[in-house]
Amino acid sequence: QVVVVESGGGLVRAGESLTLTCAPTRRMFGITMAWFRQGPGNQREVIAHIDSDGSANYVDSVKGRFTISRNNNMNRMYLQMNSLKTEDTGVYYCNAVAEWDAFSARWPWGQGTQVTVSS
Repeated sequence: QVVVVESGGGLVRAGESLTLTCAPTRRMFGITMAWFRQGPGNQREVIAHIDSDGSANYVDSVKGRFTISRNNNMNRMYLQMNSLKTEDTGVYYCNAVAEWDAFSARWPWGQGTQVTVSS
């Protein structure tokens, strides 16, 4: 059973930065990976995904501020978040995704990491 561990969240002020790390116990090689966010009262949604070749895509709300990356040798995925806004507050999760199935999660969910952005 794969275990996914997210880390790096915290409490920051608007305009500051954070870097999240995803560390799954299963190899990410050849798999599309994604970061999800679940804001207060909202459903969990994909905000960025990265293909096995490193091609990345973002939702409009984070485009230009967030950068997703992966290191297959280290089996880690990252989310660099700059110019954070209060609306970025939420629990952030990572997972392998099935791009052929609306980017549905392929692995069990981890605990997530809380990001809180204050004004």
